Amino acid sequence: MLAIHLNAYGDPAENLELVNLPEPSAPGPGEVLIGVEFSPINPADLLLAMGYYALRPTLPSVIGNEGVGIVLAVGDGVTNVKIGDRVVPPLSSFLWRERLVIPAKSLAALPQHADLKQLAMLAVNPVTAALLLSEFRTLKPGDWIVQSAANSGVGRSVIAYAQERGLKTVNIVRREELVAELKAAGGDVVLVDGPDIVERAKASIDNAEIALALDCLSGPATAMLGAILSHGGMLVSYGAMSGAPIALNPGDLIYKALTIRSFFLGHEQYAAKFPALIQQSANLVTAGKLHVPVAATYPLTAIKDAIVHAKRGGKVLLDISGD
Repeated sequence: MLAIHLNAYGDPAENLELVNLPEPSAPGPGEVLIGVEFSPINPADLLLAMGYYALRPTLPSVIGNEGVGIVLAVGDGVTNVKIGDRVVPPLSSFLWRERLVIPAKSLAALPQHADLKQLAMLAVNPVTAALLLSEFRTLKPGDWIVQSAANSGVGRSVIAYAQERGLKTVNIVRREELVAELKAAGGDVVLVDGPDIVERAKASIDNAEIALALDCLSGPATAMLGAILSHGGMLVSYGAMSGAPIALNPGDLIYKALTIRSFFLGHEQYAAKFPALIQQSANLVTAGKLHVPVAATYPLTAIKDAIVHAKRGGKVLLDISGD
């Protein structure tokens, strides 16, 4: 059975290797055997491989945080899924392998005719987006939120979930060509970052109140979002793609009584909500309301090329089944 091993922490392109592993055992009671079909290369996978993530498995280890697979066999007592169902395995099941046995208790069958590549990206970004919009502020239809990196997987999912819930979004991007694309996806306001972004953001919504800001960049982007937030607003930090520490104007923080919170999908208090949110996200995909562009797919045999592409940018998926 083909799989990808991480042999050492450091450069993923050097330390990830194609290996042959023994076939998994037959599923026991309450377990299923799945054949993995697609798995994305997420920033969290690269951080794990570099040794910077919350998880540090004993090496060598298969990695791969999320994906989609088909049920190949079921153990005794499994009634929630059957052979042939497509499922999203639990987070951190380490999916860069052709087959594995996992617990069945949290699984549910996904829509059979949905795009497999989109289903492979359900467990992290859409679930994160849904929780960001529900766990920190009580938002009602018509309320505004603002986010950086709106073209990211989470950013596009925020747009989809906000539209579904009647919320309005101010979306900040770095490239002009993304404006029309994200507006077509449901973004109410899409602005290109620049020196006057704070003034343009406020003017674009007639200085309406913005109670929630979502930041996955850190660095100067955090200060920008803090300046856009209204008095009493909350800023949620869920990433640091810039690699820089959080920066925030003390005047905004103090005089506007802002609150800063953090979010990490791996925290235990969110786990019970995953199955329902994965189903909701699958329904959005099936309805054509949620779509994340895929830059390329690679087989497991081209893992090093896939990693180089993922580090360069764009959503890259591993085509593990090769079908």
